[in-house]
Amino acid sequence: MSKSILHNKAAGTCYLCMKLHGDYARRTVLEEHHCMKGSQYRHLAEKYGLKVYLCPRHHRGSEEAPHDNPSRGEEINALLQQAAQKAFEKKHSYEKWMEIFGRNFI
Repeated sequence: MSKSILHNKAAGTCYLCMKLHGDYARRTVLEEHHCMKGSQYRHLAEKYGLKVYLCPRHHRGSEEAPHDNPSRGEEINALLQQAAQKAFEKKHSYEKWMEIFGRNFI
């Protein structure tokens, strides 16, 4: 498994708790979430470290979860995809992003 380039798992924080609510509390349970959705992109997200760590509520148990969320799931996914692209481009380039992912999320 590759290390995330967006979020430090050792901090014990939930990425969405921090981004959406300014909550930096340590969580006892965190779940890995790949920011690029779809089976064709999951292995690329893993390869390039495009993942964050979410508390169970933010991963799949609330209206702010990217999974199983008909109301705001796409909005949350877009937020995570934009963050992934920005982090990738800091490390590589926009051209490399487009070569690999073929879509601009920003």
